[in-house]
Amino acid sequence: MLKTAPIHDFVAGVKSGYPLLDTRSPGEFLSGHMPGALNLPLLNNDERHAVGITYKEKGRDAAVRLGYELVGHKFAHYIDTATSYAPNGKVFLYCWRGGIRSNTMAWVLSSAGMEVTLLEGGYKEFRQWCISLFEHPWPLLVLSGKTGAGKTEILQELLQLGESALDLEALASHRGSAFGAIGLPEQPTQEMFENQIAWILDDYRSSTRVWMENESRFIGRVRIPDAFLAQSNNADLISIDRDLQDRAKRILDEYGKFDKEILAEKTQSITKRMGGDRVKISLEALEAGDLMGWVLPLLDYYDRNYTHSIQSRKGKYERILPVKHQSAAELARELMLLKPH
Repeated sequence: MLKTAPIHDFVAGVKSGYPLLDTRSPGEFLSGHMPGALNLPLLNNDERHAVGITYKEKGRDAAVRLGYELVGHKFAHYIDTATSYAPNGKVFLYCWRGGIRSNTMAWVLSSAGMEVTLLEGGYKEFRQWCISLFEHPWPLLVLSGKTGAGKTEILQELLQLGESALDLEALASHRGSAFGAIGLPEQPTQEMFENQIAWILDDYRSSTRVWMENESRFIGRVRIPDAFLAQSNNADLISIDRDLQDRAKRILDEYGKFDKEILAEKTQSITKRMGGDRVKISLEALEAGDLMGWVLPLLDYYDRNYTHSIQSRKGKYERILPVKHQSAAELARELMLLKPH
């Protein structure tokens, strides 16, 4: 059985638990794909290149013929692989535009008795869907606060309590500072980062509020989509106010376990912005094993940057939530009780 579905129905079907197959080449898949997709390429990277050259030099018919020559002997492999992914016999799949590649794969699998749903417009349509979600008006509430205030832990607690929350740093695999990549997996591509944001936002369409952390345009090397960033910059702020010593201890709990060489390298990387004298003080303390002496000059630098960024939002409503001895879970529950502005 073979059918097609528009993007909204297709996404709903995938989110209900059905296996999702991406029939594009491995290279295309690595650049970005629908979250949760498995790669079952009709053509590998070299085959796709050869077909593309043939299309340019000899036209569509010759390219299609070459494509079938390259894949015809692999039909049994496609069926076996798809069956292992979808033992219940039902799959959703897409290619770049919903054209020859996905239709060929769908025909092969449906001929073998599988129930196949094709995405109308393919991955290109999915990317347009992502862009529309970034432009959709969202009821954002932005958690702010100086470095070490514990914003990420609070976001995670809000999620556990059933709130709609978007942890962009987790999606970016980066904590957002010069030290933000230490101990984390490699960052996703820009395209994949955007895909993951949109995938989560889709679940929040009916939410009355969506929590997120105050972020700059870049988180490591990935960039928050412009339309969504503009909304966050105009949203109400709730600032987590935690004292300096507490923040310093929290940062050392997170970063103090890493090798001094790594910490020194990252500290040196911000010399131009932080200033050579203060970097020297920080590095000398690190070399002497004085981690508190290392982190305090860094916090002074990041605190000044934070103050500047908040001042640039002048005129936006801000609430202050002082932290005394509350846990992240207790702070999350306090936030949930705040009345709308």
